[in-house]
Amino acid sequence: MELEQIREQINGIDDKITQLFVERMKLCGEVARYKLENGLPVFQGDREKAVLERVAKLCPDDLKISSEVLYQTIMDISKCSQYRNFFAHKNKIVSQELDMSGDKTVAVPGTSGSFSHIAAMRLFKNGKTVFYDQFEDVFDAVDKGNAQFGVVPIANSTAGSVTTTYELLKKYDLKICGTTKLRISHCLAAKKGLSLSDIKIVYSHEQALAQCSGFIKEHGFKAHSYANTALAAEYVSGCDGAVGAICSQDCAVLNGLEILAEDIANAKENYTRFIVISKQTLCPKNADIVSVSLSLPHEKSALYRLLTKFSVAGLNLLMIESRPLANTDFDAVFYLDFQGSINDPQVAMLLNELEQELSYFKFLGNYEEISD
Repeated sequence: MELEQIREQINGIDDKITQLFVERMKLCGEVARYKLENGLPVFQGDREKAVLERVAKLCPDDLKISSEVLYQTIMDISKCSQYRNFFAHKNKIVSQELDMSGDKTVAVPGTSGSFSHIAAMRLFKNGKTVFYDQFEDVFDAVDKGNAQFGVVPIANSTAGSVTTTYELLKKYDLKICGTTKLRISHCLAAKKGLSLSDIKIVYSHEQALAQCSGFIKEHGFKAHSYANTALAAEYVSGCDGAVGAICSQDCAVLNGLEILAEDIANAKENYTRFIVISKQTLCPKNADIVSVSLSLPHEKSALYRLLTKFSVAGLNLLMIESRPLANTDFDAVFYLDFQGSINDPQVAMLLNELEQELSYFKFLGNYEEISD
């Protein structure tokens, strides 16, 4: 048989499969209506298991696993359709409009001149900045109402995610309401009178040390982690000995330090993304990024099935990251950013579906990137 003849037969089979798929989805709609009228949940694990076992028995051994993947995907699409058509109106997230004008109180880690401070000044032109030593102090201040907003770094283009920020997003019930990106230019600064060759030890935040690891290795410095870059500069300004700080040029000047080297990051195009956190769910009018965190069951294809939901909803994933979950046997929490607005029915449907099906799900915010 010629190739085109084989393809023609495949096309005929595809036509039949498509017709049967449409018929199946119509029946699934009837199932959804019944569930709605009788107060039944969309997800029913026993039914799915029975379907998969039944279709596997109808296939030869070499196609059993493939049949499970196929029918699991079909059922996932069916569930997405049920949520979209009948349940999207439920559990909608209530938000207020974000207002960053006026003299808002903004909690920031570090001191004047820190990169977080620079980001905060960009976001809150007339804001009142309150400084805290630790990232958790910022979250705690916002959680207790001592500050209306907080600004912390969440990811760097060179060193990756800021682990502490992700851990605190899980610990505290706060929401992301904005983000901005800064180009980061690190310098090495020390007390006046010291030269580059004098320096033996450098202090900075672990992210800054990672971003400048090449420079540190090249000069044989011993690196010490500090709470943040600004406090490291402050510490070095009052410290005797051959020590330096990796910080911003503003921090160096504010602390009376001499800049010994500029632009010392591994990558010249080095950017850090900062987030704004608040106690309330606040969304700007043009919010187009949704952030969530969730955990997945220890089942095969669990991550694949999660991604299927985004595909069916027509939503574009921007970021997916996993972090280990404390006090578990290597369980993980996934953090996802995707394009969308909570006012979009497709997004509302997806958030509802994830909350219904997963043992742990947390909506982290709907916001936009703010630039100059």
